[in-house]
Amino acid sequence: MTPDSVRNKTARLSGFLGLQRSTVGVLAMVILVGMGERMAERFLPIYIMALGGSAVAIGLLQAMDNLLSALYSFPGGYLSDRMGTKRALVVFNLVAIAGFGIVVVVPTWQAVLAGAVLFISWSAISLPATMSLIYKVLPRHKRTMGVTMHSLVRRIPMALGPVMGGLFITVWGEEDGVRLAFLAALIMAAAALFLQQRLLEDEPRSPAAGGDACVLVPEKNPVRLYRQMRPAMKGLLVSDILVRFCEQIPYAFVVVWCMKIIDQPVSALQFGVLTTVEMATAVLVYIPVAYLADRTTKKPFVTITFAFFTLFPLVLWYSRSFEWLILAFFLRGLKEFGEPTRKALIMDLAPDSCKAGMFGLYYLIRDVIVSIAAFGGAFLWQASPQINFMTAFVFGVIGTLGFAILGRDVQRSGADQDAHKADPAS
Repeated sequence: MTPDSVRNKTARLSGFLGLQRSTVGVLAMVILVGMGERMAERFLPIYIMALGGSAVAIGLLQAMDNLLSALYSFPGGYLSDRMGTKRALVVFNLVAIAGFGIVVVVPTWQAVLAGAVLFISWSAISLPATMSLIYKVLPRHKRTMGVTMHSLVRRIPMALGPVMGGLFITVWGEEDGVRLAFLAALIMAAAALFLQQRLLEDEPRSPAAGGDACVLVPEKNPVRLYRQMRPAMKGLLVSDILVRFCEQIPYAFVVVWCMKIIDQPVSALQFGVLTTVEMATAVLVYIPVAYLADRTTKKPFVTITFAFFTLFPLVLWYSRSFEWLILAFFLRGLKEFGEPTRKALIMDLAPDSCKAGMFGLYYLIRDVIVSIAAFGGAFLWQASPQINFMTAFVFGVIGTLGFAILGRDVQRSGADQDAHKADPAS
């Protein structure tokens, strides 16, 4: 095989996967920050309990996760539209590094909640910026693939991070192990900050098609921006909220169920393996689904995803051993079946002139409401795990059926279909 043929094959593969210099820079950042974050964040409920925190403190942490993710999403989109992705990501990474540092220095559950105010923000505040970047640098018929590559790469640290975190806890214990994992997270985030600035290119600040002034002066008022939201996006938002109730009501207590409640509790390392099963499953389905979603409509893939979200709490209730939990977490991995497609659908439905801001507004509305369910999950858990899981299941059923019946899609144009035929990487 000649060097030219290798370069050609590499170029075709990069084109097929939607890889460009800026997207590669974002993916490298996601791996480094995500690996450090997931080594520690997934075990925070166990860490809080070890430091004397209660179930209410755990529920508060999960509620904060949703609420702050919501509150940070819109400013993240606004700052991205205002400053550009590259500069905005510097700010976002520095905020996360400060949060990791607080947890490392102050070993109390109150400090965990204080630090979480900062490091929980990273994924939420950076997501609108990265989605906007993908939509700026990739052609329309490669955008779902670009979003999928972002989601796929995010799952690599999600799969490996908990295993490493489980090893830290096994070697150094629940308290010191988690603190050392946060120290590793801080170091990796600093490395990501340096690397992203080397790879990301400064995007041009030119008006979008149609000359909308929102590009030059991003809309700061979420109420005014909401008026630009299409009815189809509002319908997706309602269904998404109900399905996220299903996910978030039991979310913080999944690790407690697996490690403390069931008849045959699993170890921290085994729980890390279960998370790896979940993420590996997601990785295997991402690219085939993106390939099909870019060539057809997105609604069927989103509907199937909502169905997998709905089934997980039901199956988890009947999983009382490590072997059965493997099946449950395999199903949990399948819930990522159409998650990148859902994000791509949001971006398709957002105005061209302010996609990052609209994406952030969508998450602001969704996660503010869902944070109530996350906190309420603590009280449902105190009543009984069964009530917690079954309540989540009912919300999932309502949300899935609602989107299946009333949800709308974006119709592909003839120009998009011609682009597929003309693109050799397709």
